[in-house]
Amino acid sequence: MRVKTGYLYHIKDEYFNIVNDENLMQNHEIGKKRPTYFTIKDKKILWFIPISSKVDKYQKIIDKKIEKYGFCNTILIDKIFDENSVILLQNAFPTLEKYIDHVHTVNGKPAKVSEKLEKIILKNFKNLMKLHNRGIKVFFSDIDKLKEKMLEEIK
Repeated sequence: MRVKTGYLYHIKDEYFNIVNDENLMQNHEIGKKRPTYFTIKDKKILWFIPISSKVDKYQKIIDKKIEKYGFCNTILIDKIFDENSVILLQNAFPTLEKYIDHVHTVNGKPAKVSEKLEKIILKNFKNLMKLHNRGIKVFFSDIDKLKEKMLEEIK
């Protein structure tokens, strides 16, 4: 499989069993593969960012963050395939291609977000990584530990 930034994928249960991190979103919801992940290809590591349909729930969280900080760059709401969707940058985590279950499809074609939205997500993710590298906790899971685990698997 040729993995590309901006496309949406689903992850295998095996990943969650191996990393055993309770801060990651669960993979299944009522027998369906959930969530769908926006993917960033970064050399051998892939960054998965969960996409949720629970707009009302996350809008309240965004509103509280804006009230407190004046902005929110950890959660975005935007249209993906003509529906408002939540992009949970705060829930991003590293993985490997071998843990991809399948590409998300719409009308039988691999699903990709718009170029405009892709640029927004990448910009915010880059900014969050800068904060993280300065020691500011912005991600729910221990992405350094997870990334190290993935890099060890590559060796």
